[in-house]
Amino acid sequence: MSAIRIQQLYKAYDGVAVVDGVDLEIAPGEFFGLLGPNGAGKTTTLRMLLGMTPIDGGQVEVLGLPMPEGERAVRERLGIVPQFDTLDPDFTVIENMRTYAAYFGMAGPEVESRIDRLLGQVNLNDKRGARINALSGGMKRRLTLARALINEPEVVVLDEPTTGLDPQARHHLWRQLRALRASGVTLVLTTHYMEEAEELCDRIAIIDHGRIIACDAPSRLIAEHIEPWVLTVGGTDAGEVLQRELGPKDRAHQVADTWLVYTAEPDRLRERLRALGHEPTLREADLEDVFLKLTGHELRD
Repeated sequence: MSAIRIQQLYKAYDGVAVVDGVDLEIAPGEFFGLLGPNGAGKTTTLRMLLGMTPIDGGQVEVLGLPMPEGERAVRERLGIVPQFDTLDPDFTVIENMRTYAAYFGMAGPEVESRIDRLLGQVNLNDKRGARINALSGGMKRRLTLARALINEPEVVVLDEPTTGLDPQARHHLWRQLRALRASGVTLVLTTHYMEEAEELCDRIAIIDHGRIIACDAPSRLIAEHIEPWVLTVGGTDAGEVLQRELGPKDRAHQVADTWLVYTAEPDRLRERLRALGHEPTLREADLEDVFLKLTGHELRD
């Protein structure tokens, strides 16, 4: 049985499709990423998955239960880490945990033991009595994750969980998510950090204009959709030089006053550019390059 199965999912607003025939199947214990530009349909897809937005067409099953009919039963087996903190600022850390546990009818010594364990896992036991406003951004995100695990969920949905965190806090949260993955929990992640998705996810689906346009392991997406090397070239005349020097299989794209050259033969092009007075930098292609190629470089609101 799949942890999550989505078939021909459809949602429209004012006659305009924002989710248009999405098919996804997520295996138990998989760390799955859903990526897309602003307005691509990923948030609406997540909301229908969670039973928070009515479905106009198609089917959603979570842990074998149809949504939204099975929403109550699914919620008992689901953890949610929202994009924005919903912690109660009037309560302490321990009070936030106890209040959330009460939503599941949990109280007594067993839940106190579970809270202790979860706060220990996210290194917040020494903040048990602290008010929420006294916590750093990273502490709040770690507490939100611990709170989402109070009901020992089988599936955890993470909506941009590390937005606004510094690198240290982000990597600490990554460790917690890897531990969850190792314990067999199914994780569904949305993020705008391509490095995060590439580092954590077993598979990634890229959604744009309401449709899934690619879905595979990060390494296979890179191998299938993008040239293996990227040269970065600057300078006022870089465009003119590249127009003369690009090979038939090279591809260039301008970003502000810099050019990105995607190529399978970086050494030849790099030596030619150096001979003409340019000093390009070279790196391997990554998931961000795939994302920009498939969804475009233009800004979206």
